[in-house]
Formats: sequence, C-alpha cells, structure tokens
Amino acid sequence: MVEFQTLKAEEIKFGNNNFIEVARKKAITDEGENEFISISRGFFLPDGNKRYKRSFTVPLEDEVINFISEKLKEV
Repeated sequence: MVEFQTLKAEEIKFGNNNFIEVARKKAITDEGENEFISISRGFFLPDGNKRYKRSFTVPLEDEVINFISEKLKEV
C-alpha cells in the first residue's frame, strides 16, 4: 500500500473554472519513502471542491527540475 502526503502545494487559477497545482509530495511504502514534484491540472466543482484531471511527476533532481523550468521558459 502507498500513502501520499502533500508537503507543500501552490496553485494558480485560470480560465473559468480551472487550476494548475505544483506540489511537493511524499510517497510512503513499507520499503521506504520517496519525495517528488507533482504538476496537476484540474477544475473546481460547483461546491468548490477540486477535481483533478491529469498529473505529471518530476523527480527531485536539480538537473531535471532545472531542465524543465528552462525549457518551459523557452517554448
């Protein structure tokens, strides 16, 4: 079994009802723990709750994080 903990999350709303969330999360299993970055897209339900549509995870390696941030700015 895997338990996920959100350590920190930031979001930006866009469009009528959408958001993008960038979060630092931890996956906890019997074998150990693994921290990673999660980039998720979703929307808000009429009652204000979030519904996630897609998610992408990034390892906590400076080289990978720097590559993604640089390429996002270049595109």
